[in-house]
Amino acid sequence: MGHAVDVQEVLRQTLLVAVKLGAPSLLASLLAGLCVSLFQAMTQISEATLSFVPKFIAATATLILTASFMHATIHAYAEMIFDQLIKAGGV
Repeated sequence: MGHAVDVQEVLRQTLLVAVKLGAPSLLASLLAGLCVSLFQAMTQISEATLSFVPKFIAATATLILTASFMHATIHAYAEMIFDQLIKAGGV
């Protein structure tokens, strides 16, 4: 029979991985949006679609720059999940 798997630890790791993968691009988009909003406030430009392109570029650049980190994070997480499956007696 398999060993007990600490479900709480697996869920904690899942949330941690989700934050690690999502935070860089979200923070870059937030920063780009803040800069565009400041620019719009200083210049009195009230174009709602102006902030889309800088946010998109910031998020894309961040994803490209952090791709190896994200790959390593998801790879380590997948190994941990598969190890837990083996530990529990799964296939």
